[in-house]
Amino acid sequence: MKKYITRLTLMVLIAVSVPFSVFAEENGSDDSDSLNLAQNAKSAILLEQDTGEILFDKNAQEQLPPASMTKIMTLLLIMEALEEGKLSKEEMIRVSDRAASMGGSQIFLETGEEMSVNDLLKGVAIASGNDASVALAERIAGSEEAFVEKMNEKVKELKLENTKFQNSTGLPADDHYSTSYDMAIIANELLKHESVTEYTSVYEDYLRKGEENEFWLVNTNKLVHFYPDVDGLKTGYTNEAKYCLTATAKRNDMRVIAVVMGAESPKERNAMVTGLLDYAFNHFETKKLFDKDEKITDIALLKSQQKKIDIVSTQSISTLHKKGEEKREITTDVILEENWTLPVKKGDEVGKLVVKENGSVLSEVPLTVKADVEKASLLSLIKRTMQEMVKVR
Repeated sequence: MKKYITRLTLMVLIAVSVPFSVFAEENGSDDSDSLNLAQNAKSAILLEQDTGEILFDKNAQEQLPPASMTKIMTLLLIMEALEEGKLSKEEMIRVSDRAASMGGSQIFLETGEEMSVNDLLKGVAIASGNDASVALAERIAGSEEAFVEKMNEKVKELKLENTKFQNSTGLPADDHYSTSYDMAIIANELLKHESVTEYTSVYEDYLRKGEENEFWLVNTNKLVHFYPDVDGLKTGYTNEAKYCLTATAKRNDMRVIAVVMGAESPKERNAMVTGLLDYAFNHFETKKLFDKDEKITDIALLKSQQKKIDIVSTQSISTLHKKGEEKREITTDVILEENWTLPVKKGDEVGKLVVKENGSVLSEVPLTVKADVEKASLLSLIKRTMQEMVKVR
């Protein structure tokens, strides 16, 4: 299929001659001791969201039990269902006996109790409720088993090779595993649904407020209270997994994701994640090129109902560099499909934005249309053709 290119040139602060991929090599597992980061973790990773650059990793591909960090994937499927209109926050869900019987962390749902999706979502995101997770899983897929199939389908969609789920909660199960790298990627995908932090950033709240069985929710992720700018995401603990945490923080337009797995205590886990976040914010910064849904360019299609179609990015686009580095010219190429099949829905990929430094590709970001593009009616096409003919005369 033919394509055409539109070039935009921007100036941003970038390293003089250091390719971005070097960040991971410099700060990877081989140098973890010299950086004094996550020393007592079995596995850890530090990821910048917009660029996807790995700032630090330690055994990031080692398969380990993720415990309740499993719920990051559960939350992702819940947020997708909400966005697609398959679920509404106001809907009341009747709790099954199976959901109510979940052990471990819970919000003490009772069989037959009805609770809104919004409150169940609070129960998962804040209190790590296993019962709330299963109740939502059953509503979305019909059963937890069917929901787990969707979880593992999403794993394949994200091209993750070291994750397999057996339940929606993270309760101990054979052949249930992930890695710090995979957890970071799933978290990154979840954070594209920006409203999720409205839940994961809450330190305390109540369910059944004013009722006899009122329940006090306290966030299992204490960093949302004690570390500036942390607004998620998910803790985890089992005897086998030890103490785990996927945390995220945003400062000055830079969002980072830190994952620690296999710590011996919650204090040690929080200290290691804090160290990773400090390292990111003290040594790196980003330069924003485009915001999510910001217009990148536009295109005129003869056969579309709209005369001009705005092309936008599916995510925010930034460049990443170490603090104090010199200016560097960055170019962006907009590559769009020439032959379109209408209609096109918002979210459908119609091209990509390629960010380059000295001809080397730094990143490629999918582009979509700002609004649905409908096929023009025959009458509209005739009028448009006549107007063009008049212009030619």
